Amino acid sequence: MCITDPDDLPGRVVAMAKEYPHGTRVEPHRHRRAQLLHAITGTMRLATDEGAWIVPSLRAVWIPPGVEHSFLIAGDLSMRTLYIDPDVPVFADGGRCRVLQVSGLLRELILAALDDSDHGPGGDPAPDGRAALITALILDELARAPEVPLGLPMPRDRRLAALCRALVDDPARPDSLETWAERSGASARTLARLFRRETGLTFGAWRQQARLAEALARLARGDGVAAAARGAGYDSPSAFTAMFRRALGETPRQYMEGMIPPRRIRLASRAGSADIAPGRLAADGSLANPVRSGRKQP
Repeated sequence: MCITDPDDLPGRVVAMAKEYPHGTRVEPHRHRRAQLLHAITGTMRLATDEGAWIVPSLRAVWIPPGVEHSFLIAGDLSMRTLYIDPDVPVFADGGRCRVLQVSGLLRELILAALDDSDHGPGGDPAPDGRAALITALILDELARAPEVPLGLPMPRDRRLAALCRALVDDPARPDSLETWAERSGASARTLARLFRRETGLTFGAWRQQARLAEALARLARGDGVAAAARGAGYDSPSAFTAMFRRALGETPRQYMEGMIPPRRIRLASRAGSADIAPGRLAADGSLANPVRSGRKQP
């Protein structure tokens, strides 16, 4: 089995292109390096012991070094990944996962990092070479990237954890907090207090995030706006659109139009991608025996 391990490659920043078919589940694993997973097309749901994060197309998720994580793919996913040396400071509070807005400049820098192989002795970029300049710009642009509120923090209280798992499995459930309280044997006031203390969100805000996650997955699979709204528990497409705009700053239709990547990115995908069949993933999330097209991956 041939597996590319980015932790063993030289350089402060290592870039790779990966392709995952719809429905792929990557089992829990960790890396020595920090990761930036950038979804060009498709949607993924990242999960750790602390919570879950929804990563729609043209966004990215930051994973700190050594954090065990898994992810599930909705829609065929074209991903560009940066593996960043753990000694490189990026965020002041770099110990937590977060979803980031990817600017046009950062996207182009990621693609440029995939194309560049200008390295000096020992594998690090030549200090005055193109690769070193690209690396410096990536780190600067990454530190400026705004965070997108697409996280689902998971509570540790067993009653809340059961509630949250049920909502993740079926976000359209209309049950009120009072109904959940009756099932759990606690008062609604107690659950509300625990929700804020353990997740930092109200029950309503957490459920809205779960519903948004379901809607993004359905849109990535090709559902229309009305079908995605119903699947996420909204009877009214207009109410769904208003929630979507508040969360992502654009309407569902605008988001769907944005899922079609620029021609530059599609060409980069064909030039540096690896074809993979379902179930052909290594436990660490790398590609096992990839069939490569174009130039060799770094």
